[in-house]
Amino acid sequence: MNTIAFFNNKGGVGKTSLVYHLAWMYANLGVKLIAADLDPQANLSAMFLDEDRLEQLWPDGDHPDTILGVIQPILKGTGDITQPHVETIAENDGIGLVVGDLGLSVFEDRLSDAWPRCLDGDEAAFRVISAFYRALCKAAHEWEASVVLIDVGPNLGAINRAAMIAAGHVVVPLAPDLFSLQELRNLGPTLNRWRNEWKRRLDNKPDSNIDLPPAAMHPAGYVVLQHAARLDRPFKAYERWMQRIPNEYREAVLGNSASQPVTVNTDPNCLATLKHYRSLMPLAMEARKPMFALKPADGAIGGHIAAVEGCYQDFRALAMKIADHCGISLPQPI
Repeated sequence: MNTIAFFNNKGGVGKTSLVYHLAWMYANLGVKLIAADLDPQANLSAMFLDEDRLEQLWPDGDHPDTILGVIQPILKGTGDITQPHVETIAENDGIGLVVGDLGLSVFEDRLSDAWPRCLDGDEAAFRVISAFYRALCKAAHEWEASVVLIDVGPNLGAINRAAMIAAGHVVVPLAPDLFSLQELRNLGPTLNRWRNEWKRRLDNKPDSNIDLPPAAMHPAGYVVLQHAARLDRPFKAYERWMQRIPNEYREAVLGNSASQPVTVNTDPNCLATLKHYRSLMPLAMEARKPMFALKPADGAIGGHIAAVEGCYQDFRALAMKIADHCGISLPQPI
């Protein structure tokens, strides 16, 4: 099972949309996968499911078919995680969804309390911290999925720490602006600290059959999601920040400096630079499908047709590059 988290503690960089479109693209490439919504805002679930289905999944009281339902026995102190419900998004295409939940934020305190207790070898604490990882393993096994794409919220809290520990690889979505560069300087050291702290805790793991994640979180690279052009913000302003991304990523995330100057276009850590596709997104949201799957019946006519094709090629190239960096086996083309 390949687990890939998409993480930036800055919001508004298009992270959830990126996970959504990559899920559909990998499905198009023949990869059976799980999309896991571990963001308490549950935006990924809202992209995949309409409000009628979400209302069914979020009834008054317990939510047994969401990620909150999976960890409910831990929250109540009555047991361990339950078997996750995998929502079928596209059965023939192989997309299953671990549904997010607005109530997931209640898990924050329990995770914060369990983290230091893992140093003492507390088995219950290890079960709490590894709950997301074990839930995703169960979901992937049920769905027979080889890949899990994890969407998380834009913060450095305990929920995201537990989600990142469950990830084998980390992809960082960025925008070409000052705020993304500043957050990158916070993100890189934090990921490294979490990895090292989890290694220390694994040295004290209890003698039990708990399935614990390795201290992985391998940096897979970054994706630059370009802003829509604005009349009050010339292109050169964005280009200025684009030029600084490669070295900032190397220093903050990889812990080393470039031996020679590189640009986004020549940086091996850059997985893609994606256009804004602002004309396609409203159509895609209305049709409840990825932008690259839009048809004339969805309103993709005239100039939109070329944009749809370009979008498909961009996401296909990105999916294949992530697969290469993360060791995902793609089915051979027929």
